[in-house]
Amino acid sequence: MSDSINATAALLFSELLTADQLLRNRLNKVLPNKMEISHFSVLNHLARSSDERTPAQLARAFHLTRGAMTNTLTKLENAGYVHIRPDWEDARRKMVAISPAGLAARNAAVAAITPMIADLVADLGDTRVKSVLPVLRELRLKLETDP
Repeated sequence: MSDSINATAALLFSELLTADQLLRNRLNKVLPNKMEISHFSVLNHLARSSDERTPAQLARAFHLTRGAMTNTLTKLENAGYVHIRPDWEDARRKMVAISPAGLAARNAAVAAITPMIADLVADLGDTRVKSVLPVLRELRLKLETDP
């Protein structure tokens, strides 16, 4: 590869990693009740799908190990945000569903982060943000499918 492409690649990933860290710091400050980003992500996923999921399905969806997902689900269950039950057809599996308290916590988190994200989009300009979304989406899809 050319030096120009290598330099562009280094700049792209430097910006992405720095933006990720800064965004995570801001989100951690506004998420309610000491909720972690990983907790919000799982609750948001379950709230949008309305179907129960297995821990393995959730781990695949978030590109995590089963152990990491189990840790997150245990914390969410202890907080009363998810219900975990045995699969009635295969007792070796468990099924996870969002609880009413979890849905309320997710909705409170959305309400807390929306103004912050909206302010960022307003500062950058809606048109400019929309113009980078296809590139970011394509980059995400490429990262998901390539080894």
